[in-house]
Amino acid sequence: MSVAASPRHARTVPLHRLFPQIVRDPVNTLAALARRSRGTIVRLPAGSTPVYLVSHPDHVQHVLRGNWENYQRQGMFWRPLRRLLGASILDDGAAWEASRGILQPLLTARKVGSLGEEMARAIDERVGELEVHAASGRAFDAGEELADLVNQTVIKVLFGGRLSPEDGRRLSPAYDKAARAVALRMFLPSLSYSMRLPGDRAYQEAIETIDEVVLPMIRRRHPRPGGDVLSALCHARRERGEGERQIRDDVVSVYGAAAESTATTLTWLWPALDRRPDVAAKLYAEVDRVVGAGPVRAGHLPELTYTSMVLRELMRLWPSGWLFPRMAEKADRVGGVAVEAGAQVLITPYATHRLDEFWERPLEFDPERFAPGAQERRHRYAYFPFGGGPHLCLGRPLFEMAAPLIIAAVLSRFRPILRGGGPFTPFPAGSLRPRRKVELVLVRARRGAA
Repeated sequence: MSVAASPRHARTVPLHRLFPQIVRDPVNTLAALARRSRGTIVRLPAGSTPVYLVSHPDHVQHVLRGNWENYQRQGMFWRPLRRLLGASILDDGAAWEASRGILQPLLTARKVGSLGEEMARAIDERVGELEVHAASGRAFDAGEELADLVNQTVIKVLFGGRLSPEDGRRLSPAYDKAARAVALRMFLPSLSYSMRLPGDRAYQEAIETIDEVVLPMIRRRHPRPGGDVLSALCHARRERGEGERQIRDDVVSVYGAAAESTATTLTWLWPALDRRPDVAAKLYAEVDRVVGAGPVRAGHLPELTYTSMVLRELMRLWPSGWLFPRMAEKADRVGGVAVEAGAQVLITPYATHRLDEFWERPLEFDPERFAPGAQERRHRYAYFPFGGGPHLCLGRPLFEMAAPLIIAAVLSRFRPILRGGGPFTPFPAGSLRPRRKVELVLVRARRGAA
């Protein structure tokens, strides 16, 4: 008769060592802890609720896939976000199952691919508007422009012609405002909302703006499903006898999943290329060869191999979804370590993607690590920018089509030059974005010149 081994206890980091760092830079502090512990589980001092940092790919796989039903999206991070997102694909239980069952068929790679040429035309048209910056020679906020570019592209796919450009341009700033304003609440989830925090008013204002845009669009008649996601979603929900609040939660969640990840990821591209001119030269050369002077088309995607490698490396170093907390419903063992019922488990791709045991030169920006065939030797959960298991991000097909088309459309016309240098450190919002503005100057591209 075999006897089960006694559970081990995670190493605890002393509060006096951790607190100043976690307040100043929680994203890099958690990543540094994971690297120093070589991926072993670390217990964080966080009051009466046990909090564990889980970073080893084996342990991540256990939480997100192997025993995923025990690890719910509750508590830290999720409670503040539910005021924005409601009950939909970022929830758990019956609400998540229903939303996923309706939305997943609407966002498959095949469905999104059928909209590729329409998306490419929308991107090319919006990128053409950047000509005003090239003509002026003045620096502009890349994050703001990219967010608007992505926004205008995504709303065509999701909402068809049901949203005016003016209303559409209110959505992206509202999401950005909400993501930044909720940051403090994410790390103080048990604090009562009667206790006001900096950012609370801005967060509520952002939610009100989003509702002012989304709800009137939902209330218009949608007699039968069209080619866009919204009409199909409204039809499916109303067949189930569900009202506008549920449709609103679905729309707000899927828009955030599609638009936020694309815009924030692309904002990190320009500092990365500035530090690696050799990578920039290879990227420019591919776009020149494949797209030329444009316009960019969906048919260019299979040939944009290096562009795809650059994007994957961007998502390794700066994953938009940088934190996936879970709450253990029942006691469990993760890697032999006892995890109590009610404990918070912090999973951060930002940390796992930097583990020396799984990545050579993990802090270096190197797209070659994603050359065709190279990633096949890697642990499945050493790289998971879109999450994993049943909760894999539904917006992934939209990202994988829109992001390379946007890069190709921009670089077919311009050579962006970074202004102001760095460092560009991450801001721990709902999605990962640079703490300071990324400012660019646009120079018109000369064919054949990098």
